[in-house]
Amino acid sequence: MHILLVDDHAVVRQGYSALLSMMLPDATLHEAENARQAMTCLNQHPVDVVILDINLEQASGLNVAPRLLNHWPRLKIIFFSMFEEASIVNRAMHTGACGYISKRCRPEIMLEAVKAVMAGKTYIEHELAIDLASYAYNEKKDIFDQLTRREFDVFMGVAKGQKRSRIAQDLNISDKTVSNAITQLKSKLQVKTSTELVHLAIDNGYLKIAS
Repeated sequence: MHILLVDDHAVVRQGYSALLSMMLPDATLHEAENARQAMTCLNQHPVDVVILDINLEQASGLNVAPRLLNHWPRLKIIFFSMFEEASIVNRAMHTGACGYISKRCRPEIMLEAVKAVMAGKTYIEHELAIDLASYAYNEKKDIFDQLTRREFDVFMGVAKGQKRSRIAQDLNISDKTVSNAITQLKSKLQVKTSTELVHLAIDNGYLKIAS
C-alpha cells in the first residue's frame, strides 16, 4: 500500500508519516506540502490513498481533491483537517472523497479510516458523521451551495489571497474566465469587494487564520 500525506506543515506530515509507518509496517509513506508536489508524487508512485489537508497554504484541499480524482479516478482520498463544521464536511465529501477525519482524532481513527477506504467503504469520524447527518436532516443550506464548482474554486483562490493569474494557472483557465467568475461570485453572494469574499470565507469556516 502506498499512502501520500499532503499537508503544508512539515511537523504534521513527518509525525503522522512515522505513526502510520509503525501501524502499517507494509505501507510505503510519501509526503507533499502542496498540490504540485502531490501531483509529482502521484505521477511517480502507485499511490492508493491520499490523506489530504483542507487548509493548504497555496490552495484549498477542496479544490485539490477534484483535480486529483480527475487524473486518478481510482484514488482514495481522506480529508484530514482542523475544520469540523458540518457544511465543510458535506462539501468535502461531495468532491468524491472517501473519508473525513479531524486533526483532533486519535491515531487509531486514522488507521481505521485508511483500512475502511481501502476496503471500498466510506469513513467519516463518528462525531463528524453525527453532525453531518443532523445537517442533512435539517436541510441547512450553505450559502455557497448556489455556486458552480468553477465559481467555488475561484472563490477559494480569492479567499487564499491568490492573484487572478495564479488562480487561472491552477485551474487551467484564462484570466478573463477568472475575472468573469469573480464578478458572478460578487453578484451571487451580494458583496462588492474581494475583501468581503475573504471575510465570507472566514465567517463561514472555509478559511482559518492564525490566532
